[in-house]
Amino acid sequence: MALLGWRVVHDGKTPPPGEVVRPDERLSWPRTVGLGAQHVVAMFGATFVFPIIMGLNPQLAIMMSGIATICFLLIVKGVVPSYLGTSASFVGGVVAIRAQGGSSAEVTGSILVAGVILILCGVAIHLLGPQVLYTVLPPVVTGAVVMLIGFNLAPVVAGVYWPQDQWVALVTMLAVMTMAVGFRGFLGRIAIFLGLVFGYLLSWVLDLIFGKINSFDPGAGKTTEHFRVNWDGVRSADWFGFPPHTTTGADGKEITGWHLPDFKFAFILLVLPAVIALIAENAGHVKAVAEMTGNDLDPVMGKAIAADGVGTALASAVGGSPTTTYAENIGVMAATRVYSTAAYYVAALVAILFGFSPKFGALVSATPGGVLGGITVVLYGMIGLLGAKIWKENRVDFGNPINLIPVAAGIIIAIGNTSLVFSSEFELAGIALGTIVTVVSYHLVRAIAPPHLRDQQLAETAAPAPVAPTQRPGDEVDASKVS
Repeated sequence: MALLGWRVVHDGKTPPPGEVVRPDERLSWPRTVGLGAQHVVAMFGATFVFPIIMGLNPQLAIMMSGIATICFLLIVKGVVPSYLGTSASFVGGVVAIRAQGGSSAEVTGSILVAGVILILCGVAIHLLGPQVLYTVLPPVVTGAVVMLIGFNLAPVVAGVYWPQDQWVALVTMLAVMTMAVGFRGFLGRIAIFLGLVFGYLLSWVLDLIFGKINSFDPGAGKTTEHFRVNWDGVRSADWFGFPPHTTTGADGKEITGWHLPDFKFAFILLVLPAVIALIAENAGHVKAVAEMTGNDLDPVMGKAIAADGVGTALASAVGGSPTTTYAENIGVMAATRVYSTAAYYVAALVAILFGFSPKFGALVSATPGGVLGGITVVLYGMIGLLGAKIWKENRVDFGNPINLIPVAAGIIIAIGNTSLVFSSEFELAGIALGTIVTVVSYHLVRAIAPPHLRDQQLAETAAPAPVAPTQRPGDEVDASKVS
């Protein structure tokens, strides 16, 4: 296809039943803009929730997600329709960096290095073929890494978000569950976003009725009496303008905006496991889109992975959030059967425009902690269980000790936040150590295992099923089975 040229089909009108709009085609521009708006809403909730959880600027994250999406589409030459929203896979590593006193610059510097490594992995896969991916990182390993990233975050919910307002957290959690299961179609796919809005409004109403709450305040680092919703920053923010530069508030706390990255080796190691998760997510996305469009996309899988690396590196270079391909937008394509990349360009441009509203960013940043508690208890658990989903879809046999033993060790190390101390300045712990143990011990155990166990492994991994992309509550479409 011409890089930015789309052929108008179906006279620009809604496709008849059974008909599709391919990536290099489009409908009329008004309809394409409407579809782009759907993609914006689909990606919106998770794309600004995760930056808040990681302590990064949500306004900048939205803006850079649009820029990263355009870069992705240009690199894959428009054959893989996708939106690049904020990745959840880095949350565990970022939380670990924050726990050790890491600044936002050190967080984004570590993510930038991970993005560069993802680019190199994508180039290697493009040159060597996608089969190398399943040899080095078979489903049993990628599933374990995804699982340990999610479950390692459980103490964050219990120790940071939930104590800020346990009742709002509980009600928000139940609301997300109810909407994800009870709402059908598009509303179900944006249950996280709707849950956040619900919890936000609930907190505001409780402030009006009951006044201040006496609970843990992460800003003060102790229990204080405060309102659940604080809009001081929203009132002072401008309607239009570039995201602010990172500054230090009167209380000595960092106010995150755009900034240049900083690098610390120990922190880089904490986020590298996310690269494995991103490879799995992007491979699953490419497989899902291939089944939906009927195109063989294996030749561009490496390009897609590298393109996500470019988006992550570019976004983090200015203080933005890491990116990944979004299952929410796969759901929109499956529902509409419109795969046109023109709609994704529209979505990207809208996201960039959102990024020029500091008041929007301040409004998002004011999300009450109790609301985040209710949302993260669902999200973190789902990230972990996506690992089990990868195992199930690839028929991983845990009766084989080659699969069972390395994975069991790695997951327990990560969940328990076990550490391996090398010196007073360097140690491996939690997700980083659990990932290293899983990957290295898997290949070590496989190398020394008796022939009959290795033969069994070979039969399992000879034709692996597609790795499922990350899904969040409400993603009703099983992307690996969309026709």
